[in-house]
Amino acid sequence: MDRLPLPLEGITVVAVEQAVAAPFATRQLADLGARVIKVERTDGGDFARGYDTAAHGLASHFVWCNRGKESIAVDLKDPRGADVVRRLVADADVFVQNLAHGAAARLGLDAATLCAAHPRLVAVDISGYGASGPYAGRRAYDMLVQCEAGLVSVTGTPEQPVKAGIPAADIAAAMYAFSGVLAALVRRGTTGRGGPVEVSMLEALAEWLGHPLHHTIHGGTPPERTGLAHAVIAPYDAYPTADGGRVLVSVQNDREWRRLAERVLGRPELGADPGFATNAARVANRARTDELVGRALGALGTEEALARLEAAGIACARLRDLSELAEHPQLAARERWRDVGSPVGPLRALLPPITLPGGDEARMGDVPALGQHTEALLRAVGMTDAESAALRRDGVVA
Repeated sequence: MDRLPLPLEGITVVAVEQAVAAPFATRQLADLGARVIKVERTDGGDFARGYDTAAHGLASHFVWCNRGKESIAVDLKDPRGADVVRRLVADADVFVQNLAHGAAARLGLDAATLCAAHPRLVAVDISGYGASGPYAGRRAYDMLVQCEAGLVSVTGTPEQPVKAGIPAADIAAAMYAFSGVLAALVRRGTTGRGGPVEVSMLEALAEWLGHPLHHTIHGGTPPERTGLAHAVIAPYDAYPTADGGRVLVSVQNDREWRRLAERVLGRPELGADPGFATNAARVANRARTDELVGRALGALGTEEALARLEAAGIACARLRDLSELAEHPQLAARERWRDVGSPVGPLRALLPPITLPGGDEARMGDVPALGQHTEALLRAVGMTDAESAALRRDGVVA
């Protein structure tokens, strides 16, 4: 049986993008076979290129979000530069931008303008707070949106709210932009028309806050911040082991509690004790519940604790750091790591989580250097060598 091609082969995406939200969305499209043309500034490019030098001299954010793309460096403030991008868009299926509020419209690169000129185009505007409303013009970096969306209020300890350790608002917006593009392309396949797609970081992250939000607006009280513990289930927390590790234990129902009491705690009578027999009782008596579990696991090494919990049918996990994640045996067993090319040589990267059995493997292309594809793309839109040389001489492209 013939293997299926990647689902987005033949789709061309032009992206005027920076930071994380738009680049991460378009990287998903590239992984699934789309040709992604990344439009960058001539003076340094996507500013995420300068966040750090952790990836053998490249920025870790940039490496993560930009593999498999072609880079063209263009000064959009020069009419000749904007004309180059418009020529690229004329042959594209998808356009994505996450410029500051109003900037795309001033350049004539907003979704409404482009879709009016190109009815089959899917054009995505990613913003912090949306195109209208009192917050439309506000700066919207990830941590700011985490605060505005209430994520920080439910993350941390009772004493201290904290931000998420990943750019959750950026990632949320990216994944809704990605799925929005796919939905719009399916609609185009049946109607022949593309159309605008709008995604805001606040609205994306507010959707992800669904459980605590519904708990608050329907139940009347927000969930408490409980660190690694669960606000309404006990025991559901991380406990130290004798060799310095930590093991997370999750007891989801009273049957599991009885197994834990008998086979791990060595206290079968706790299964019927009114102070612990139900989840409500264990939550009300959380300190004592945690003391009992912590004492039992604290006498065991990490491996022994995990083995006993697994044997008892209790959900558990090892608290790993990122170095341990990079060597996770499950990722290794499923062969999820690949090498991706870059200006500094091969870099390890994970296959995307979307697996399509029976089809080609995800296209994990190289991380581009700034302007690496400028000349080829200028020729592709009909520029002569003399015209390209003039643009480069005048600093319109790089």
